[in-house]
Amino acid sequence: MATWELKEKSVGDMIVKIEGEVWQKAVTKAFNKISKNVVIDGFRKGQAPKALLEKRIPAGERQIQAVEDNMNDWMREALKELDLAPISQPSLDIRSIGADGVELVYTFAVMPEVKVSDYKGLPYELEAAEVTDEDVENEIERLRNQYAEWEESEEAAENGDTVNINYEGFKDGVAFDGGKADNYDLNLGSGSFIPGFEDQLVGVKAGEEKDLELSFPEDYHAEELAGAPVVFKVKVNAVKKKSVPEADDEFAADLSYKDVETLDDLKAFIRKDFTERKQKEAEAAADNKLFDKLYEKIEVDLPDVLVDEEVQAQINQLANQLQSYNMSLTSYLQMMNRTADQLKEDYRENAAKSVALRLGLEKISELENLAPTEDDINKEFENLASQYNMEVDQLKTMIDPEMMKNDVKNQKAYEFIKNNAVKAE
Repeated sequence: MATWELKEKSVGDMIVKIEGEVWQKAVTKAFNKISKNVVIDGFRKGQAPKALLEKRIPAGERQIQAVEDNMNDWMREALKELDLAPISQPSLDIRSIGADGVELVYTFAVMPEVKVSDYKGLPYELEAAEVTDEDVENEIERLRNQYAEWEESEEAAENGDTVNINYEGFKDGVAFDGGKADNYDLNLGSGSFIPGFEDQLVGVKAGEEKDLELSFPEDYHAEELAGAPVVFKVKVNAVKKKSVPEADDEFAADLSYKDVETLDDLKAFIRKDFTERKQKEAEAAADNKLFDKLYEKIEVDLPDVLVDEEVQAQINQLANQLQSYNMSLTSYLQMMNRTADQLKEDYRENAAKSVALRLGLEKISELENLAPTEDDINKEFENLASQYNMEVDQLKTMIDPEMMKNDVKNQKAYEFIKNNAVKAE
């Protein structure tokens, strides 16, 4: 006999009672199993008379062994009887046990009940993708600076120039660790050195030497230097000034953009590119707002196991992104001054929202009968294969078909929400 008692966060107790003949057979079988390994003086192992074995093996030991031998089978039978599917590892508690039977309590989470209301007619706020003349001119200026060349100059250094220097720092006349470099390119005005360092190099010329009298900031990370007065001895090896190309037809053609031969072509190209980019950004922003509106319509009591799994999935995604930059998750945590537990907590709120939205979309798909077709699934495989430059058959061996089916189903549910949204004028 089995019963189910649902508690909070979709976690419940499945109570299983084993009594009568089933229990007696289980205890007898457990007794026989234990008996095979009992040694009694004067008898070979497992061959002592039953009466002696019954005295040697306490009833409680037989009963516990019966539970250990059968608890998984009893759990599976009860799950089938109650039509339950755990989504977390069940824990077992023996509520009572004795000669007449045993009462077991299996505690686990199940998929939560999801309610979604008023999901049709949500506002969809898509902003116009406007590109101004200023946007175009700013992009041309960025390109000019990107393709600028640095040329050595005999003139005095100004903010924006780069100086190549040798330097060494001294505190109380003694060189300190980390305060020396040769042939260092420093862009004046970048703020990459301590306050005053770059300012005092404005006006220097190639070949000059200069002592910079400075003080480290009070909050400097090296305690021995924080707030300390120091002297940097600097030799200027070279002063480099930026030579920016003119914005003309020749510059536009040199960029080698498709169908761009003149400055007017370049402006048209930039305007088109920016318009497409801003349209995608506007659509992404509108989609995010629509998701936020949908989230408000979802009622679900999320079990911790689902949120924990999503947190870990998002952290794994972060680790993969960091790996592409040759950085480990451990190094990232050290750089951000966070622990692994703190990072998980940082992700928890967003993870819970992601899970709720996914379950909400699944519910809408069910309510609107939006099951994906085989063609829908194959098209998604083709899109992903194209995106990752892979063969479709190879991709199919890497992705669980059921997971792909669920993803496509949720996509169709979102398209349904979007198609039934109220577009802002």
